[in-house]
Amino acid sequence: MAQQVKPAASVKTTKTTSTEPVQFIFDKSNYRLLIISVAVVAFGFILMAGTTDIYSTTKIVIAPIVVLAGFALGFFAILKKPAVK
Repeated sequence: MAQQVKPAASVKTTKTTSTEPVQFIFDKSNYRLLIISVAVVAFGFILMAGTTDIYSTTKIVIAPIVVLAGFALGFFAILKKPAVK
């Protein structure tokens, strides 16, 4: 009833040292743009909170444009390729 399982063949590993520097996905400029985009989105939400006037131009028009610009900047920050050194 029980099947016997053969042990897998051993894999030989060799330790190689690489002198190449590690290449990260994001560069310093990507992180900087991402932080700026978060600040722009937060500023847009603060503008949306605004005054007690519900129908103010700032709440209805300007704040959503600022938030969308912040999201677009964050999208750009993620897709931007780092500079090759």
